[in-house]
Amino acid sequence: MIDDAQRRQLAALRRLGRHQALRFIAVGVFLLGVDTGLFIALHALGTPAGPANLVARFLATLLGFWLHGRITFGFGRERRLGGRLLVRYLLVWIVMTSISTLVVAGWERVLGSTWLYLAKPAIELVLAVANYFALRHIVYRR
Repeated sequence: MIDDAQRRQLAALRRLGRHQALRFIAVGVFLLGVDTGLFIALHALGTPAGPANLVARFLATLLGFWLHGRITFGFGRERRLGGRLLVRYLLVWIVMTSISTLVVAGWERVLGSTWLYLAKPAIELVLAVANYFALRHIVYRR
């Protein structure tokens, strides 16, 4: 049985779930973990930073397209994810990945591998702000 305090906590969580920016942050943190984890694994296995970043971002993007479409921007089942949405998503991804890869590769030369593993999530967090607005106004516009 749920008491009043638990009922209020559940209501607060539901209200938070209605805010698009908070959903973006929740999905983004998860995707940042996927992207950074894949990047570190690939780089540790000997893949240069640039290609490792491309592969990690691409794999995280496949998951991100679906998660952002269904959860962040609330398309649910009302609209099919694909077609024009996918093309717009990939165009935004190309721009963001180009910026990310250039910065990651440059920072690898300056910082070395150890510090790069800390810099990679920082780079992605900065890009996340621009990415939110691009996804909201270009990709998942209604």
